Amino acid sequence: MASSKEIRNQIKSVKNTQKITKAMEMVSVSKMRKAQDRMRQARPYAEKIRDITAHLSNANPEYVHPFMQKREKVKKAGIILVTSDKGLCGGLNTNIFRAVTHKMQELHAQGADVQATTIGSKGMGFMYRAGVKIVSQLVQPGDTPRIEKLVPIIKVQIDDFLKGEIDAVYLAYTRFVNTMTQTPVVEQLLPLPEGKLDRPDPGYSWDYLYEPNPKAVLDELMVRYIEALIYQALAENMASEHSARVVAMKAASDNAKKIINELQLSYNKARQAAITQELSEIVGGAAAV
Repeated sequence: MASSKEIRNQIKSVKNTQKITKAMEMVSVSKMRKAQDRMRQARPYAEKIRDITAHLSNANPEYVHPFMQKREKVKKAGIILVTSDKGLCGGLNTNIFRAVTHKMQELHAQGADVQATTIGSKGMGFMYRAGVKIVSQLVQPGDTPRIEKLVPIIKVQIDDFLKGEIDAVYLAYTRFVNTMTQTPVVEQLLPLPEGKLDRPDPGYSWDYLYEPNPKAVLDELMVRYIEALIYQALAENMASEHSARVVAMKAASDNAKKIINELQLSYNKARQAAITQELSEIVGGAAAV
């Protein structure tokens, strides 16, 4: 059995750790609420522009934007991976890494190479370890995502797609469901998936009148479509990160409390044994005298 002094040091160490995890939990609770509000505010716009582009993919416009042109075979693909910059958020990053690894294995099985754009230091480290070429990266995007920070790094993948150097672009992030549940998502960003609507087929086709002309409207709309989806992905990932960290830090604080109680019980037993031994020595000495 450990001595009383050793147990006291262990209790002190666990209490110090508990203070840190409790403080991190409180900070993440504050950030989580702001991140969730920001994510929910951005969702209606992202969903509406996603619906419009899905309708466009079913329409027959005079001008077909390059983002809507299908490639016969995917020889090279780009992946935009959104992760957190910090750890201590449970299995958040591990789950999206597993989903991305599965997607890369599918692409490699089809004979396609992969290049990556990473948002977040955890994703950058993962891609480096996986041996994937990183063409652009962004670390420390801050607590408030800004589209002007995202555009330059995303433009690298978009330009490669327009030049024909890559045939598809995928977006990987963690979608926020609720505080306890976050779902890893890997979805096709380019070329535009045909008819990607969550609602049932209405049974009729869509057509549009363009002013001043289809090219001007679609060129502008497609850029806004990409920006909206990337911004929403980052907002979803931030909300998921803080929610996962709150849950992880609360579990760590609760575990620390259990460990402290167990160590306190061991300390009391050790102290009682030490007192009993001292009394036995005193009584034995008095009897010898």
